[in-house]
Amino acid sequence: MPYLSKQPYSIAILQLKTSTSYEKNLIELVEYIQSNLDKNLIIAPEVYLTGFDYNNFEKVIEFYDKAINTILPLINKQILVLTLIKRDKKGNNINQATVIHNHQIVYTQNKYKLFKLGNEDNYFKAGTKEDIEVFEINGIKYGLLICFELRFKDLWRELEGVDIILIPSMWGKLRKNHLEILSQALAIMNQCFVIVCNSANIDMAKSSAIIHPWGEMSINDEKKIIIEEINLKEVKKVRRLINMN
Repeated sequence: MPYLSKQPYSIAILQLKTSTSYEKNLIELVEYIQSNLDKNLIIAPEVYLTGFDYNNFEKVIEFYDKAINTILPLINKQILVLTLIKRDKKGNNINQATVIHNHQIVYTQNKYKLFKLGNEDNYFKAGTKEDIEVFEINGIKYGLLICFELRFKDLWRELEGVDIILIPSMWGKLRKNHLEILSQALAIMNQCFVIVCNSANIDMAKSSAIIHPWGEMSINDEKKIIIEEINLKEVKKVRRLINMN
């Protein structure tokens, strides 16, 4: 992993509210991207740009192209992670995690575990377990789980060996402690960094956090943006000290 011997890895978690105006959300996202171009990773909450606006679902889907065309030119050496609602080539509506780097979409992952209490199964085609893959950028191994998927321990196994697990989410306030406990446990179990980016909407848990392989958490519900530098050598150190093989 070439990057691990270099400078610290900087992260910007955007703990933002989604307004009813898609345009306003996009403008805000662009502003936060432009003010954090020195970061290695920028991550936004699940479906931040539109929310789960089922009453205007066709407009949500139409907004995908504008969002992508606006964002792609902005992202160069950085990595941007967010989820977007779109329609696939077969006509299915999907909630797709999108990783952008060097002005390109370098990885996508369709949400596999839909949250039935939120009626997601009525609007989206679920992805498959095979969609959840380890991907690598600049020598760093990443994995990704979308919100509700964090609850499924069999998916944790799919991401064993990665350096960073990314979790864009829109996780409800009533289950706030579950989000914090599960994400911390995932970091300890998989001996890696876990980056949670949750919505700041009034009914959401916030609890966005950077969790270290030892389980230490950087978390602040009062901030719109959580910024931290991490040392990815911690991953190798923990795995060497406590060998799980």
